Amino acid sequence: MPIPSDIHELIEKYLAGAADTEEIRRLQSWYNSFDDSQAEIEASPGDNAGQLKDRIRHRLQQTITQEQNSLLPSGRSSRIRWMAAAAAALIPLIGITWYLLSPHPVVRPASTAPASQPVATDIRPGGDKAVLTLANGQTIVLDSAADGVIGQQGNMKIEKSQGGEVAYSTDTRTQDAQDARTFNVVTTPPGGQYRVTLSDGTRVWLNAASSIRFPVAFTGRDRYVEITGEVYFEVAKDPSATFRVRAAGAEMKVLGTSFNVNAYKDEPAVRTTLLEGKVAVSTYPASDDKPQQYLQPGEQSVLSRTGDIHIVEHADIEEVMAWRYGRFQFKSSDLQSVMRQIARWYDAEVVYTDQVSLHFTGQITRNTNVSKVLEQLTLTGEVHTRIEGKKIFISH
Repeated sequence: MPIPSDIHELIEKYLAGAADTEEIRRLQSWYNSFDDSQAEIEASPGDNAGQLKDRIRHRLQQTITQEQNSLLPSGRSSRIRWMAAAAAALIPLIGITWYLLSPHPVVRPASTAPASQPVATDIRPGGDKAVLTLANGQTIVLDSAADGVIGQQGNMKIEKSQGGEVAYSTDTRTQDAQDARTFNVVTTPPGGQYRVTLSDGTRVWLNAASSIRFPVAFTGRDRYVEITGEVYFEVAKDPSATFRVRAAGAEMKVLGTSFNVNAYKDEPAVRTTLLEGKVAVSTYPASDDKPQQYLQPGEQSVLSRTGDIHIVEHADIEEVMAWRYGRFQFKSSDLQSVMRQIARWYDAEVVYTDQVSLHFTGQITRNTNVSKVLEQLTLTGEVHTRIEGKKIFISH
């Protein structure tokens, strides 16, 4: 069943943000017009409404795949990108769109697919949660603090605004040297995220289980901060003061730019991805036999735990930045990498009861309970999951 041309046009309008209420209703109506007689995997008599909808969704995915496979070589690249975007556009309409690939994909008839197991418990998604630690050791739980001024550090006023952000500002034009020696720390727990505006105007986004240590004010020719976990920066331009980020044996030097650093301890490397500007990446402390590497926009440095650096010239920016826009996004990612991201966002422990070797490609909103995410991982029957309290069990 091909996607009608008028639906293609509606999806394009939806992607451009130009669809009105009636057009969105038509798009929803088209999706809901799939019934079980159109599904290539027929429903079982015991299927509930959710299982039936999963089968219809599977048919929709097959339709998109068939259209991709029917393309001529000359038009394949741009058309596939459009279809991927179209699938992404349908996410808020049908709840979740998910693609699952493995090195040896297996398609099972519905009659032999294992029955879904009821979820004993569920885990809610993360949110805006963080703790601010002042220089004297005092802690402020930012998610429960009232909006407005929440503290003072020297000449610096600390304010919390609506929407999960804390900012440092001063009414004076001069920076106090003591403020430059006064350090604060913002830490997000597993299942948390937060935003910080530093005193120089640099904006910082922290992913789950991350932290940033920074001076209350910057003085001199360098602006140093230290991070753990994953942090995205939009650095305020100041040609007279280099901005330096230190993380897990790496140092990044910039003047004014946008970049993402993934430095989780349980990841095999520190990855720095440049969106705009220019970044120099080196080991920290510096080593003569491992010179710094320069990144151009769209490139990614990969610093191994042994200190070796190599450059990925065409990084997948959408995959890297998905967390910033409230999504999980994977492209041929191994199951363990997928589950590490899920575990951090849902503050869960993952337990493998079998060895499972699969790779996934797909995207899903982070604003949903973990059971909804896990349901999509199990659609082919190649992965099975079970939730018990804050533990997620994975089996083949």
